[in-house]
Amino acid sequence: MAAKESPKTLLQLFLSCASGVERLLDEEVRLILPKTHIEVLRGGIALKSDLEGVMKLNLECRLAQRVMIELTSGGYRHEDDIYALARTIDWTEWITPAETVRVDTVARHSPLRSLNFATLRVKDAICDVLRDATGERPSVDTRFPDLPIILHLSELDATIYVDTSGEPLFKRGWREDKGDAPLKETLAAAMLAAAGWKGTPETGGALHDPCCGSGTIAVEAAQIACGMAAGMQRRFAFEKQLPFVPLRGRWQAIKQAAKDREHAPAVPIFCSDVAFRMVDFARRNAERAGVAQYIQFNGGDALERPAPELPEGMPGTIMMNPPYGERIEVRGKAAHYRDAGGSEARDAGDDFFPRLASHWKRAYTQNPAGWTAWLLCPDMKLPQQMRLKESRRFPMWNGPIECRMFRFDLVAGSARAPKPNADGETQTGREA
Repeated sequence: MAAKESPKTLLQLFLSCASGVERLLDEEVRLILPKTHIEVLRGGIALKSDLEGVMKLNLECRLAQRVMIELTSGGYRHEDDIYALARTIDWTEWITPAETVRVDTVARHSPLRSLNFATLRVKDAICDVLRDATGERPSVDTRFPDLPIILHLSELDATIYVDTSGEPLFKRGWREDKGDAPLKETLAAAMLAAAGWKGTPETGGALHDPCCGSGTIAVEAAQIACGMAAGMQRRFAFEKQLPFVPLRGRWQAIKQAAKDREHAPAVPIFCSDVAFRMVDFARRNAERAGVAQYIQFNGGDALERPAPELPEGMPGTIMMNPPYGERIEVRGKAAHYRDAGGSEARDAGDDFFPRLASHWKRAYTQNPAGWTAWLLCPDMKLPQQMRLKESRRFPMWNGPIECRMFRFDLVAGSARAPKPNADGETQTGREA
């Protein structure tokens, strides 16, 4: 592997992400590594970079799930073909017998009967290469391996990657307190990216999450507004991988440069939840993330809380992942019951969303600079249910649930065409 020869050698990378986020990840990586050619693929992006670029991507990316280095690729028809492919790699450049390995297999339309056997054959090849070179073989660690390997199988080709991230990148290192159906940090970041919210008065203005749960959206937003790197509080698999060992000093310099650029936010950030227990969770998570002082926490029902007061001339953005039927049950004003165990939610029969729209019309249309609401939901007919006209919808997946990000511009008066009355005169409606 050429990576051992020079840290400037370009490596073929693949950054995986949730379905629907590929274009957003493309935009994010172009800011992290300018002048890089990127190919947008299904489930991620492909690009070439050096080892230093790999470190920066792991530290800075908010939307990627993993940063992987492609080692080799080739056709296959049998598990023995996969073994032969894995044996072409000089594994001594990546691991010693004293370290550990794990192999995971991801397949799409693979003709193989047993993916477990394919996984075993890659592990056998790694061990055989190490044994031939050193007389010893590495051990397997299924939880925290020094060298995580990913085998990707399509219908015709097998590709072997080194996972330089280790634990998925949505694990930022600060969220220890969780509620029901917690939102992944990468999805929260994707929601903000889809809305174009970047933490300045010109890019979304103030941010408010009135169904905050454990605070994921607010914390991600606060870190973005402060210029914080996403992975500053966690470790990565590459830190133990042999090609990166000579670059430890450079890695510390990259982290220090990211730390030096942090600053106080230019916009206020608010979050609230009907469950005071969740507000406490959100506050503790924000403290661990280093942004608690920049977020205003409140308890209260999303159907009743007044709009936050904003500086004169500043617009506001509501960002919500409201609980829906497949996640958890309703709490708050729209529920049949209420307790302190989790966040607001709904089932198919309640009127949470129509009431939410009515509340927005009363409370959020008085700001001259305007409020924009973004709401993630699997119900494609949500705008009709809310009697609001969306100005945009963005496809996005919440785990296995296909959703849409709906944008609603909250303005006084009507977003519908005026209707003539019995005398032929037009009337101004109040539905947005």
